[in-house]
Amino acid sequence: MSDTALATIQRQIQWNRLIAVVEEQAQIMIRTAFSTTVREAGDLSAGVFDLRGRMLAQAVTGTPGHVNSMMESVGHFLAKFPARTMKPGDHYITNDPWLGTGHLHDLTVVTPAFRNGRIVALFANTAHVIDVGGLGMGPEGRSVFEEGLYIPIVKCFDGGRANETFFDILRAGTRTPAELEGDVYSLCACNDAGARRLVEMMDEYGMETIDDLAESIFDASSRATLAEIAKLPHGEFAAQISSDGYEAPVTLRARMTIAEDHIRVDYAGTSGLSGRGINVPAAYCRAYACFGIKCVVAPEVPNNWASLQPFRMSIPEGCILNAPRPYPVAVRHVVGQLLPDLMMGCLHQAVPDRVVAEGSSCLWNPPLRGGGQVSGAEAELPDFEVITFNSGGTGARPGQDGLDATAFPSGVRTMPVEATENVAPVVFWKKELRPGSGGPGRTRGGLGQVMEIGARDDAEFAVNAIFDRVANPPRGRDGGGDGAPGWVGLTDGTTIRTKGYQVIPRGKRLRLMLPGGGGMGDPAERDPALAARDLADGLL
Repeated sequence: MSDTALATIQRQIQWNRLIAVVEEQAQIMIRTAFSTTVREAGDLSAGVFDLRGRMLAQAVTGTPGHVNSMMESVGHFLAKFPARTMKPGDHYITNDPWLGTGHLHDLTVVTPAFRNGRIVALFANTAHVIDVGGLGMGPEGRSVFEEGLYIPIVKCFDGGRANETFFDILRAGTRTPAELEGDVYSLCACNDAGARRLVEMMDEYGMETIDDLAESIFDASSRATLAEIAKLPHGEFAAQISSDGYEAPVTLRARMTIAEDHIRVDYAGTSGLSGRGINVPAAYCRAYACFGIKCVVAPEVPNNWASLQPFRMSIPEGCILNAPRPYPVAVRHVVGQLLPDLMMGCLHQAVPDRVVAEGSSCLWNPPLRGGGQVSGAEAELPDFEVITFNSGGTGARPGQDGLDATAFPSGVRTMPVEATENVAPVVFWKKELRPGSGGPGRTRGGLGQVMEIGARDDAEFAVNAIFDRVANPPRGRDGGGDGAPGWVGLTDGTTIRTKGYQVIPRGKRLRLMLPGGGGMGDPAERDPALAARDLADGLL
């Protein structure tokens, strides 16, 4: 075997080891996190970066909104704290929506890795935490300053010693101080674990730096992505999609240009900024748009700095996808998670056999609150703040039905009701698939869910509604029917607002009907055996 062939094999082994390193990093975060959003839903990301802030590898566990925007955020950390100034035991943190992953509820931590006293790499992670104070997880804020504790890029650990001033401020600014402090320690610990594993790998292979490995990964990823783009029909393709919005409906427009060596998306014509917290920082827009393109164009190519470079975005100032400071952005996912469907609307015109129908897309995450902060002196319950992650159906695929009650594009797991009931005085009286909610087609859309939620002893509680796809259900493709729209109200049939803080009176329960995915193809062409199976299973 030639030296070149042996080196190629060794590089592949090192690449596989790198993936194992960052996946262990993510799994440690899940096992040690305090917030149910992390340990139960996996709303996180983890990755390793070179000293220029370029992402080499990401954990399999995680969300594209986190990992693809975190890919940009490490550069902001380096701009404030250059790699040459970092020391072993340092950890840096921020939740700045414009330097991190889009809203204050996401903490991003960056940690240097050292070998023989020399910095060799950076580890970064992001996690969605339960509470950062302010108005809480919801769309009601009129500026980011109302939405919670705003942490600039600072050291939370300096040379292995906790920054006690930082932690004093952190604990004072949240309704859940123990959980939030515990999550920060968890994020730092998982980065430390990743750094140790990387150094073990470098020792094993006698690597002084990871520079050669990084260039090998970037070169292979870039060539593979460009090869896939070159296979696509060239031209311009336009699409649009609508969100329920807050004050008014929101329209997202995209014009995609597929060239020989890149794909460019222009969002001219997209609705303007909102006065409430549904605005999207540009990095979060790029994160989900790139993910939607990559799912269709180059799904088998590893996700890293080089493989995302050919996807370019032009996001006009003043549109809802390019929110400037200090616009409110707390629930940027409501609009941002529609972007993969918008990208597939464009790509459907170029490669129709590769895309799926529209799905429920936006997570249905009811933030619940109770106790004195809702009911005052008459409160029957202790104060609590909790959020639970749930999903409607995904869009039908060209050859298969959509997935029922599955998160796409976010990829987070549905949280077990037992986990939520264990940490807060709430009761899930019903959580079941919603028959008939999947759009009809040759392949049908995935089903949504029906959920009924109350407080313990039917006490008063509040929901900070952040729901979408009610006035604008997921659309089918190629003759497939639309998925069922969502519905938000009480079990007595009373309808409530789909967005905003609302109190559920004593004796009442919240009822959520999650949307189903759109269908694909003419329903008359559906295999009769599949229709009979759905009927027998009670899905129709």
